[in-house]
Amino acid sequence: MDRLYVMDASALLAVVFDEEGADAVLALAPRGALLSTVNWTEVLAKLVDHGLPVDEAIPRLSESGLLDAIRLVEFDTAQARAAAELRQHTRPLGLSLGDRACLALALLRGARAVTTDQVWLRVPGVAVTCVR
Repeated sequence: MDRLYVMDASALLAVVFDEEGADAVLALAPRGALLSTVNWTEVLAKLVDHGLPVDEAIPRLSESGLLDAIRLVEFDTAQARAAAELRQHTRPLGLSLGDRACLALALLRGARAVTTDQVWLRVPGVAVTCVR
């Protein structure tokens, strides 16, 4: 069975904006990819920041085929607890709630977190793939 991956918002945005790492994200996603609803919110919000209404953002993401390969996972109390427990180790690295939501989901699912942010490689106890 292929490895399970949890995508960070930055990974999806690399695809949307055709940035470095996009090809790696597109290669990993079909192998089994999850996305926290917290990170989904970040993706949509970033597209809104770039002037793309939500009603246009979702079809744009669908064009890449990425959404077909990703399963959204509701942020629940177990993830909230895990994200809070990560706070102590990630605060000095400047990681956000969204970052910790992704990492928490990866921890709980025994998956590998996928991001464009190299500082995540310094988070202890979490498997991370940095696509840049």
